[in-house]
Amino acid sequence: MKGLFILNPISGTVKKAGIPKMIDQYLDKEKFDYEIRFTEYAGHATELAREAAEAGVDVVVAVGGDGTINEIGSGLIHTSTAMAIIPCGSGNGLARHLSIPVNVRKAIEILNEYHVHALDYCTINGHPFFCTCGLGFDAFISQKFAMSKRRGPLKYIEEVLLEGLRYEPEIYTIEDENGEHRHQAYLVTCANASQYGNNAYIAPQASMSDGLLDIIIMEPFGIMDAAQVSFDLMNKTLSKSSKVQTFKAKEVNIRRKSPGPVHFDGDPMIMGEDIKVKVVEQGIRMVCNKEAEDMSKLEPNAIQNAVSELLNDFSDMNSNLLHQGRNVVAFNKKMWRKLTK
Repeated sequence: MKGLFILNPISGTVKKAGIPKMIDQYLDKEKFDYEIRFTEYAGHATELAREAAEAGVDVVVAVGGDGTINEIGSGLIHTSTAMAIIPCGSGNGLARHLSIPVNVRKAIEILNEYHVHALDYCTINGHPFFCTCGLGFDAFISQKFAMSKRRGPLKYIEEVLLEGLRYEPEIYTIEDENGEHRHQAYLVTCANASQYGNNAYIAPQASMSDGLLDIIIMEPFGIMDAAQVSFDLMNKTLSKSSKVQTFKAKEVNIRRKSPGPVHFDGDPMIMGEDIKVKVVEQGIRMVCNKEAEDMSKLEPNAIQNAVSELLNDFSDMNSNLLHQGRNVVAFNKKMWRKLTK
């Protein structure tokens, strides 16, 4: 088979200088002939992927984060060329949903097995996405994160903590096939896959093969609720939170009072008052981990145990901590380090 590796040299926090050597070392050369190309500018990955599909390449491998995957996938939708992932981003949400290891060698081994499924993708105002899109606070943070010179989960959580308490929720009118609903919300997320990245499960029940979006509406909450929301996010129990409403739909129309940021697959963009999100069934062929179901049964409870420990730490803190911004940031950085070990 013919394979093309598209490598984004600047995505995420992982150094990629050694990846071409690892591809040469671990790729099954009896199965694949391959080429490696590096992206040079925004949108270049889409161009390379589209050219590869037109040339009959069997598989294009995204070496980068969710933004790189979005560009490559956008060039492969509705073609016979499959997409594989070697995750090297900051969050790696889609790869984690598909149980693609963040270890480069193990990700290449998944590619060698070449287990391909036709999966759903989605669009937001015509722009394809594969993992999640959203309006509200997460889009606001994505915009700030994209402007920052620092990357990684600690920077992301710092932005969340510094901005979260002063963010003003918006009024959204959401229309689906069952009618129209009006909500004051902190954020509205439309999910094709289960998580933002870094095992933060915004839509734990989401599937990329059910032909449906998972819609998550998070109501405003205070600092006293933040620890529980964080626990639910990391523990796959967010749908049980009293601060969250969820439903499934094939498409939704969302109206807000003014233009503003949205994000899709973590990248921000300014869009207008009217947002249309819909699912496209089985529109992208992807290399998946055929052992994913068994792996999910064998997953250790490390995340759940870590979060439980952190909640106990939080409860033991002096109540004055809640009113001291710098201490809150320092404490939650400690929490995040434990979670991402």
